[in-house]
Amino acid sequence: QVQLLESGGGLVQAGGSLRLSCAASGRTDRGYAMGWFRQAPGKERELIAAIASYGGRTYQADSVKGRFAISRDNAKSTVFLQMNSLKPEDTAVYYCAADEVSPLRMAVTTAQSDYDYWGQGTQVTVSS
Repeated sequence: QVQLLESGGGLVQAGGSLRLSCAASGRTDRGYAMGWFRQAPGKERELIAAIASYGGRTYQADSVKGRFAISRDNAKSTVFLQMNSLKPEDTAVYYCAADEVSPLRMAVTTAQSDYDYWGQGTQVTVSS
């Protein structure tokens, strides 16, 4: 089992940047495809970025493409979400999630139901 802890959220003005971190602990010796989700008030939780366990393949939702980037540092068991050019509509609770997979799996995981572990979330608020 793995535990996930997000950090880096906060209040930022439109056009600003934030970098979210997701630190994993526990059974980090296994392979995990990672994802960042967000849930805005009154809306469903949505996948915004994902990264494969191996090989560096990434996915970004159209709503954040060109503005957000996901990366991982396996030596530190940490996944990052760099968010630039933030907009008020990016305001949401951001969640990190892990899908336990073969360590050499190169595909990203895009189905929310495939994720096995979730963090508690971190609030991001973008003011206009």
